Amino acid sequence: MSPPRPPDPLARMPAPLAELARRVLEVADAEGSSVLLVGGPVRDLLLERPIVDVDLLIEGDPAGAGDLAARVARPEEKVVRHDRFGTASLRGREASIDFATTRSESYAHPGALPTVTPADLEKDLARRDFSVNALAMPLSRTARERHPPIVDSAGGLRDLAARKLRVLHERSFHDDPTRALRAARLGPRLGFTLAPRTRGALRNALRDGCFGSVSGDRLRRELDRVFEDAARGLDPGRALRALDEWHVLGVLEPGLTLPREAVVPLRRLGRAIAQPPWTSGRLRPWMTGFAVWLGPFAPQLRRRALRRFGLRGDPARQLVEMPRLVERAERALARARGRGAIDAVLGALSEEVLLAVYVRSEPAARRRIERFAREDRLRRPPVTGDDLVAAGLAGPAIARALERIRIAWLDGSVRNREEALALSAEIARRSRRTPRARKKKARPDS
Repeated sequence: MSPPRPPDPLARMPAPLAELARRVLEVADAEGSSVLLVGGPVRDLLLERPIVDVDLLIEGDPAGAGDLAARVARPEEKVVRHDRFGTASLRGREASIDFATTRSESYAHPGALPTVTPADLEKDLARRDFSVNALAMPLSRTARERHPPIVDSAGGLRDLAARKLRVLHERSFHDDPTRALRAARLGPRLGFTLAPRTRGALRNALRDGCFGSVSGDRLRRELDRVFEDAARGLDPGRALRALDEWHVLGVLEPGLTLPREAVVPLRRLGRAIAQPPWTSGRLRPWMTGFAVWLGPFAPQLRRRALRRFGLRGDPARQLVEMPRLVERAERALARARGRGAIDAVLGALSEEVLLAVYVRSEPAARRRIERFAREDRLRRPPVTGDDLVAAGLAGPAIARALERIRIAWLDGSVRNREEALALSAEIARRSRRTPRARKKKARPDS
């Protein structure tokens, strides 16, 4: 496959990202810096997929990543530097760009973080995970003068045409076992399969026990992306199935698999993340994803898996408890009659539990949940706690009364403020009568 004349990458970016990239190139051209687009954005451009991330490579300047980002940044933008790795990020309100200097990497032992040293472009591309990610495209004037339209020193264009994921050397998974988790995400999302020798390299890394030395935090970050990548079209279940078929899950924690009963809910979860059935800015996709995936397992295995993935404290406790909360909510939802009763069941759930119930439910229950999430939970009864205080209620009785009024409001038996105030007054009268009635009932016979 001969190098094509690629389209303009800036034309394929969202407007805020394209504008930020233009500013970077203006500074780079003014200074004569060699800047290239590298990795996934080049791959996606050639696959005619939208570019949502920008990774820029600066040639020949060990401090170039952070320095260039700092010179481009405006006062309202933030520069985050990682000088140990020769990388930096420029983060604006609506877009961000990652920078790196050309470098090589070495690993003290399997699963270790890399030791980084400055290097030329060819060595930088040779350290990448897969050949289709070892592609670079010169953007600045100096880079275009030095390089062809597509720099492909690892055969990435050939593998792109064959729709194959191929590691660049036999010990690639030994150096960084988390590349297997990246392959499980990229393959299903792009419609690629592992090249035969890459499957062999993965089997060798599994045989040699390389995954045991990878920290839980690194594993969890990669698994988090399994669910976050649903926004880009990945079915999380397909990624987990690949890891299961490659025997990676069982190596990460004995007994860990992809349960059959989690497959359909995970597919629904992927669609719900890509096209949310309701709007919420509070959702943590990975939390619901872990709960749906690990929910069918016994609590002991769930706890062991969470520990292996570096999850402790409150997040781990929530995930251990979530399957029980989901099942209890499912039973209560099946019994609920009327919109007010549904609101009482679902209104107390976190966004993650609510979505877990949604993806596990049948169509009729999903429609109930969508109506609640889109409409009912946003509706406010026409009275407040202050109105109930004015009606004579106090203490816990106020919360109970508000709940009753809300149920009546959603069910339609209370239609306006006047009717809500009338119900408030009735609740207050009954509240005042109840203690006297109890006292009378408790009085011994004379």
